[in-house]
Amino acid sequence: MVDVLYSLVNVNERFNRLIFDSLYIHHLDMTINSSFDHIIPIDKQISRICEKILPRIQHQIERLTVEPHSIKPILSFNYPQLYSLSLVNFPEKMFLRYFTDDLFRHDLFAKKITHLNINILNKTPKEYWAVRTYFFTSILSLCKRLINLNFCYFSDQDLTVSIYNLPPPSFKSSTLTNLKINVDIIDDCLDLLDGRLNCLSTLIIKITQISSTISNTDNITKLPKLKYFSLISYKYTSYYDDLVCPLLHRMINLEELKLYLFVRRFDSIYIDGIQLYDQILIYMPRLNKFTFSIKTFVVNKNIRINLSSNENIQYSFIGKKYGQVGSYVHTWSMETKGECHIYSIPYEFEYFHDLSISFPGGMFHKVRNLIMEDTHPFEHKLFKIISQDFHFLQYLYIYNDESEKYKEDSFPLITFPNLTLLDIQFAHINYVEQFLLKKYTHLPNLLNLYIRYESLEKITNNFINDVVHLNFDKLKDLHILELFVGSESFHKYFAFL
Repeated sequence: MVDVLYSLVNVNERFNRLIFDSLYIHHLDMTINSSFDHIIPIDKQISRICEKILPRIQHQIERLTVEPHSIKPILSFNYPQLYSLSLVNFPEKMFLRYFTDDLFRHDLFAKKITHLNINILNKTPKEYWAVRTYFFTSILSLCKRLINLNFCYFSDQDLTVSIYNLPPPSFKSSTLTNLKINVDIIDDCLDLLDGRLNCLSTLIIKITQISSTISNTDNITKLPKLKYFSLISYKYTSYYDDLVCPLLHRMINLEELKLYLFVRRFDSIYIDGIQLYDQILIYMPRLNKFTFSIKTFVVNKNIRINLSSNENIQYSFIGKKYGQVGSYVHTWSMETKGECHIYSIPYEFEYFHDLSISFPGGMFHKVRNLIMEDTHPFEHKLFKIISQDFHFLQYLYIYNDESEKYKEDSFPLITFPNLTLLDIQFAHINYVEQFLLKKYTHLPNLLNLYIRYESLEKITNNFINDVVHLNFDKLKDLHILELFVGSESFHKYFAFL
């Protein structure tokens, strides 16, 4: 947007009038495309925009998006209609610097902003969690009219806050109705629902680990005001029955529920349609929409239980108003261990984790991030299915050290048109060849590669083979775990690094 606005600075006055008088600009996005080759320095661009353009449109701006380089000059203007502010791409230390000066004491935050989005960058997410917690609690205190807050809830990274041990006066809001946030443990979630945010009707939350509770936080009192609840947790939990289900029982007026969970059970059965109904849905009479992706991993050592087949899993959803449901089952070792994945269709999550050889296929157009993992070999046919079913896939991670059983040079070419990141650090050399050799796979937009140096040596024949046969054309970032000494020809393979 900055580049577009700057291009208008030097056009003649008559054309300027035609543009700004005919277009009523509601949303001003002052972000800069990082791939743009800036001939004009950023500071100069911002200065000219503030001088020539903002005075003409400031009265009509309702939503504003700014980055670190533009926040001070842009917020120096008065925006009488502004209600929504997005602060994006702020390095954590820089955000702290701005936060501790007078910028956030501006009347804009206290009296105008009702919708606030905070996107903080941090290459080491585990650091600064205490600072992020301070940001979160302070924002609730400073923004007196805040209704909608997205605090670091973005798909590219999960920066968490930890509030479970804060005393009650540390944070509260009588206006906030919608919250998106990442937290460390389920105690944080329980504290957000303990009444300090007494108008909260929508909570969208990611929890790093759902384990046993540390505190004695209430998990019984009903939550009649909550209408929308989304819970995502990528790590396996053994506390689905003891913590997650009781939490959901409190949401008696919930209208929409979204769950993305990995559940580990011992001496038990898979979560299926009957269990979802008996453990969750009967407690939510007002529920209109239920979106879910739940994977159950079961280990039965002490008792003999026949784990359900996929046919039985599908049958368990009939007649309970779930809509279409996808599922697949994989059972090992005399049916004492197995896993079952159930998910609502259409699939509405950006992530699909732990895809195995049992995957039946389907349409997954919203998925951008896929993890493939199995102890059985992947075959070319499965990769072909994935390239078709996950057409908009951007990030692919493969964990499998088993060699392909069926390998031929005559396999048809596979294309992943949107894939930008490939992680094959923990993949057998067969899969390295499958994805990096152009005769097998076409990766026109691959920018980031995670790989072992040993695999690079094999795929390039010790950096002798012609690079034209490899999917390195646009590669900008190469990540190799172990230390290595590259050969003389190493850098010839990666021209854009």
